[in-house]
Amino acid sequence: MDLFNKLITAVVLGGFITVAGVANAQDDAAAGEAPAEPAVDKRAEAAKSLEELLEFVKRGQVAEQQENREREQRFAREKANQAQLLKEAEAERARQERISAQLEDQFEENELLIADKQAQLKERLGALTELFGHLTAAAGDLKSNLEVSLVSAQYPDRGDFLTDLIDKMSTSDTLPKISEIERVWYEMLREISETGNVVRFSTEVATATGERAEREVVRIGAFNVVDMDGNYLSYNNDHLSVLPRQPGGGFNSWAEELANASSGFHKFGIDPTGPTGGSFLAAIIDSPTIEERWHQGGYVGYAITAIGVFALLLAVFRLIVLSATSAKVSSQLKNSSANTNNPLGRVLKIHEDNPSMDPETLELKMAEGVMRETPKLESGLTLLKIIAAVAPLMGLLGTVTGMIITFQAITIFGAGDPKAMAGGISSALVTTVLGLLVAIPTVLLHTVVNGRAQRIIHVLNEQATGIVAEHSEGSSRA
Repeated sequence: MDLFNKLITAVVLGGFITVAGVANAQDDAAAGEAPAEPAVDKRAEAAKSLEELLEFVKRGQVAEQQENREREQRFAREKANQAQLLKEAEAERARQERISAQLEDQFEENELLIADKQAQLKERLGALTELFGHLTAAAGDLKSNLEVSLVSAQYPDRGDFLTDLIDKMSTSDTLPKISEIERVWYEMLREISETGNVVRFSTEVATATGERAEREVVRIGAFNVVDMDGNYLSYNNDHLSVLPRQPGGGFNSWAEELANASSGFHKFGIDPTGPTGGSFLAAIIDSPTIEERWHQGGYVGYAITAIGVFALLLAVFRLIVLSATSAKVSSQLKNSSANTNNPLGRVLKIHEDNPSMDPETLELKMAEGVMRETPKLESGLTLLKIIAAVAPLMGLLGTVTGMIITFQAITIFGAGDPKAMAGGISSALVTTVLGLLVAIPTVLLHTVVNGRAQRIIHVLNEQATGIVAEHSEGSSRA
């Protein structure tokens, strides 16, 4: 019996839990919330017998009926409110549609009015439209010229009105005034007039270190501006600054003389591209000197220079030695007695020491003496020849390394910036030039030194052969 009661209790409890879960899910769906987990009445958990469980179920059904009635009443109230909101929304949409139709009609009327006004404006402007187009172009060109003109250093901010004038002529709201148009004409004439004047005035100048100070400067037309010390100035971003590198070559002294003169004619170096920004002077100043070009060769260039200097010193040393030796040999030719301070004397000494030697042996002895003196006379010639051959190869090595640097720069910075590739190209070209500059003179020096040595060797062979011939002739008579 107890087992039967437990089974009945489990079945009824399961049905109660299911009903409670369905009721809770429906309530949550009606309120627009997420369904929660079904909750089990704790009284059902505490039921000790079947009678108590049935009583709990009955009470739960009464409570659920009450909740369902409240829920239905709430649904009815909300449905009435939704109908009212729907009516209000439909009324608002109708009102907005009427407003939209009115605005569309007004927009079409305004478009017709604008087209009519534009036609009237075009008709009244007439030929002024073309005039304003030319005036806009002229004002734009004048503005570009004034921005880079050296005259603007003396008359700053004179082109500011051109920006407003161009904006005014580009729109159809307002028309330019006659005074503004006349000012464009005036600024053009003043620019032309100031191009032929040499004027001294005071303005702010930036030094090479970046410090700014009020200084007197002299403007030579629209070509150049120099200070009282003869330094050339550059005009950028409405400011004058001393060029970090001056032209040199007497130009600065001429500029100083002109800046401190009060009248007369004076020599002066003018940049012909001054009115357009002074690119010619900048290019001359930025051109590297011979020393800077030499440094562009890098370590390969230094090595080529080192072997070139060594080859030059070796060639000069050998020329001095061979010249002294040639002088001693010439002196020996005039002297009948052998002197051992020169190669010819040492060769002749062999005959003096062996007067009774047979001709064949004497010939061999003399040939041996000439061969002994030959390496001393040809010393350094092989090294000069090697340097003359190696220098171009080292230049080629520098060319290859320079191109490697160039391609690395292209890989990093791309091919759009030529300055990024200039270093590698300069190194490649400079090392090639250095190699040729070393090789060509070395070849010529080798030729000169070798000719001087061969001349002495020829004298030795000639005298040795003559002595052997005389000795053979004397032996045959005896």
